[in-house]
Amino acid sequence: MRFFSILLLLNSWSIFGQVSVLGESEFTIGKQVKLHSKVLNEERVLNIYLPPSYVQDSTKNYPVIYLLDGSEDEDFIHISGLVQFGSFSWINMVPESIVVGIGNVDRKRDFTYPSSNQLDQKEFPTAGHSAQFIQFIREELQPFIQNKYSSSSTKTLIGQSLGGLLATEILLKSPELFDNYIIVSPSLWWDDERLLSIELTELNSLKKVFIAGGKEGEIMERTAKELFKKLQGSASNQLDVYYEFLENKSHGDALHIAVYHAFEMLFKAKE
Repeated sequence: MRFFSILLLLNSWSIFGQVSVLGESEFTIGKQVKLHSKVLNEERVLNIYLPPSYVQDSTKNYPVIYLLDGSEDEDFIHISGLVQFGSFSWINMVPESIVVGIGNVDRKRDFTYPSSNQLDQKEFPTAGHSAQFIQFIREELQPFIQNKYSSSSTKTLIGQSLGGLLATEILLKSPELFDNYIIVSPSLWWDDERLLSIELTELNSLKKVFIAGGKEGEIMERTAKELFKKLQGSASNQLDVYYEFLENKSHGDALHIAVYHAFEMLFKAKE
């Protein structure tokens, strides 16, 4: 029996030895661009996914999906994979789109507005600079993408956790920056939940909003639902808002399935 095993092992090595490697190259799913932001006074990294059909000088323009927490070791790769999958012709869930992953430098600084809560200030000492980050998006990032790539005017923002807090702030204060908002597990507990008391700025065009969260505790679950009810109760006829509770997901794993469902709800062509 032992002799047979050794013979089988030697035979396996012999078969493997007949395989010839014809070549090897790096496999990438996008481009990485480094910018110097005058607004933020620092270097920022963008991870860019371009659809397979993308040609620089093409007359076709692609919608742009802006992803917070878009570093290569955060959410850029798996969200870009969802966009690729969803845009397959036999799936037809989301249009072919450019994904712009905004790499982080200090997300606690960039994704939060100033809080009057002393515990927030103690635990997040660099926090409170979302206004500058929103300015960066408006004055530098979006113009750069528009000028550099064949992009359409349709823009989507994806934010989770503190990124969901920022996405909510942009929606309420500067809704014109994006057409679609995917807000997952937003940290609306920030500043004693004061963001929920801000009135939605008047809308001049249709906005679609998808809010989702998992089983994340009373405060997280309640505030996400309150945001949905707040938007749902808006007098604006320029707002479509959706909510989903993912009871089998947690704060750590809600984003992927939430974005998939958001794509289905916001973009999938109606039969």
